[in-house]
Amino acid sequence: MKRTLSIILVSLCSIAASAQSKYFELGKALDIQNTILKQLAVSYVDTLQFDKLVMTGVDAMLESLDPYTVYFPEEEEDNVEMMTTGNYGGVGSLIKKKPGCGVVITEPYPNSPAVKAGLAPGDTIISIDGKDVFDETSEQSSNRMKGQPGTDVRFKVIKGRTRDTVDVVVRREKIHVPNVENVQMIQDSIGYILLSGFTQGAAQEVKEAVQQMKQQGARRLVLDLRGNGGGLMSEAIGIVSLFVPKGTLAVSSKGRAQGMNVEYRTQKEPVDTEIPLMVMINSGSASASEIVAGALQDLDRAFIAGTRSFGKGLIQTVRPTSYNGAVKITTGKYYTPSGRCVQAIDYSHRNEDGSVGTIPDSLTHEFKTAGGRTVRDGGGITPDCVVEGHKYSRPVVSVVLNDITGDFATNYYKTHPEIAPAAEFALTDAEYEDFISFSETQEFDFRSGADAEMTKLIEAAQYDGLYDSCKAELDALKAKLDITKAEALRLAKDEIKPLLEADIAVKYYFQAASSIISLRSDKQLLECISKWQ
Repeated sequence: MKRTLSIILVSLCSIAASAQSKYFELGKALDIQNTILKQLAVSYVDTLQFDKLVMTGVDAMLESLDPYTVYFPEEEEDNVEMMTTGNYGGVGSLIKKKPGCGVVITEPYPNSPAVKAGLAPGDTIISIDGKDVFDETSEQSSNRMKGQPGTDVRFKVIKGRTRDTVDVVVRREKIHVPNVENVQMIQDSIGYILLSGFTQGAAQEVKEAVQQMKQQGARRLVLDLRGNGGGLMSEAIGIVSLFVPKGTLAVSSKGRAQGMNVEYRTQKEPVDTEIPLMVMINSGSASASEIVAGALQDLDRAFIAGTRSFGKGLIQTVRPTSYNGAVKITTGKYYTPSGRCVQAIDYSHRNEDGSVGTIPDSLTHEFKTAGGRTVRDGGGITPDCVVEGHKYSRPVVSVVLNDITGDFATNYYKTHPEIAPAAEFALTDAEYEDFISFSETQEFDFRSGADAEMTKLIEAAQYDGLYDSCKAELDALKAKLDITKAEALRLAKDEIKPLLEADIAVKYYFQAASSIISLRSDKQLLECISKWQ
């Protein structure tokens, strides 16, 4: 008994000493920081902006932990609300702004204040509340367009189609960006639901979409999570609950803080526990997307198809800070019903150069689904059926990244009052040639992948002193690979044309039109459906 009591006392003393040591190190670090700041205030050669200096330190400190732990000052309050609820106060439109130019309306949201006020794609805002926008950044103009719902913002606008300059008053509203972008029937009996986010209300939106598809006769459902970077865990659990019995374990969490070690079970009655379900994922599917895909895979409730997901198994919690700020902190890891953690990158064990690495497959572990199938942890969700997505050629990627398709689509809208419904809309060969002519006036890297590699080969040969001996052969091959912008765009027509049609259709029929057109050439989806039993 005395020996047991001694062990307990030694353990308690060790814990107390450890806690004291931890708080001593914290106090020591804060004292060092405070002393350095005081010395800078007294001795540094130039005048310092201490608020910016300290924020630089805060940002660097948090960045050293992981990419998801972030501080938001009071002026970024709208970003926090947008991140968690999908809501913000504003006019409801995507915009584009180049230095020294006006603010171009590129895509108003359906039923938004912008639409109600008559703003359309291609309209250019040149002043906001009497102050011109030319010297502002896109972010500065955007911040002035946002504001408290119910307040007015006054624009001076050059209309895209008529070139008339008009005054437009827009009454701001609470803008909600929908999570479900497209709901439609494909192949007669398959209901397709594209989910792009997990902000507040996502589960209800998916529920309504499922009910809509069933009413239209769907006998199978596709839930597309490709490119969905996640959001609220509660919404992910709500989506899982639509397809499994009430009380089913959907996900669990583990962390250091009290209250983080929790099992989350579905709380609502399902919509349908029997309808065949396929969930599409890819490397852009992360966080809440992986909770949904992982749970439905572990429960043998869905056929998971596509490519391996991103591998973000970390949970963030938003905490308030002084001066009305907020900090988003990684507070735990989540685990699928079989016990898997899908986190791919170990931020707590960095390499000597500060870089991080993924967990190798050799160090992953096997787990079992409800039906006894083997699944693994440590690197995202691996689909039941792996089908690679389309890899776009180099010039296509450059055209899209430089928003040349978007700019052409805006110009197209200005000169075409109407187009066919999205499902039927297609560009003519002559219109594609117009796009080529437009693109020839724009800056983008139109070299093929082979041409880019050839340039590297010539540079390497020159560096190694081999170029002169094979100059004729290298130059001849380089000449064959050199093509004009027009030739590059004609070669890539089958890739670019669907993207261009989608960008144009969005101007007339909003975001859902993009998905409707994209589905026409989605070979990955079609192949996954063909392998779905």
